[in-house]
Amino acid sequence: MEQRTYNQYCATARTLDLVGERWTLLLIRELLTGPKRFSDLQHSLRGLGTGLLAARMKHLEREGLVAKVTLPPPARTPAYALTPAGEDLEPVVLALARWGLTWAMDEPREQETFHPGWAVLGLKACFDAEAAAGLRALYEFRVEEEVFHARIDDGTIETVHGPAQRPDVIITTSREAFRDLAASRSTLAAALSSGAASASGDQQALRRLHHLFRLPLPQTRAAAPDHAS
Repeated sequence: MEQRTYNQYCATARTLDLVGERWTLLLIRELLTGPKRFSDLQHSLRGLGTGLLAARMKHLEREGLVAKVTLPPPARTPAYALTPAGEDLEPVVLALARWGLTWAMDEPREQETFHPGWAVLGLKACFDAEAAAGLRALYEFRVEEEVFHARIDDGTIETVHGPAQRPDVIITTSREAFRDLAASRSTLAAALSSGAASASGDQQALRRLHHLFRLPLPQTRAAAPDHAS
């Protein structure tokens, strides 16, 4: 597949030459949470055909953003991982997520898919470092078949797929309830009160959780004012 280019000697244009094609930044998003097998990428990106996925991964490999790896035991299967250059795109992806939460997210559309595991990166995008000052806690989230956790360490956060070892707090909820939390249509306190979610563990750490992640206030995209006389 021939690579398209803007033919501009500009850092923004050169970057878009590398990652601006459809699906490419979403592949980066998936790999920012750890190595993935080809089948993992197919599962998370429904609508991306096998041939186009293979072409996109070859492009990312060729450009030095992705490398092939072998997952550790017991899997021992081929996978893809970001190179240091690919990992450096994390602030870009998080900034796009924050912009989207403010300017692009409205009601879910009927044909749209939703994976709770996307929150592994979304939690970073909404993390309030000041609110986490002095806190050291491990939170595990169980959303039906998906499990992930967040480690808070004095204003920093690490989010990982899979269960935590000795979590301080465990949050359990349904996919629908978690989607409502992610869309700001509900709060954790409301979900716990209604029974849509349950929590166990350290109560002080649970109380702090309410303040650790702040979703930006949604805004409406409006046309620019007409300054014509």
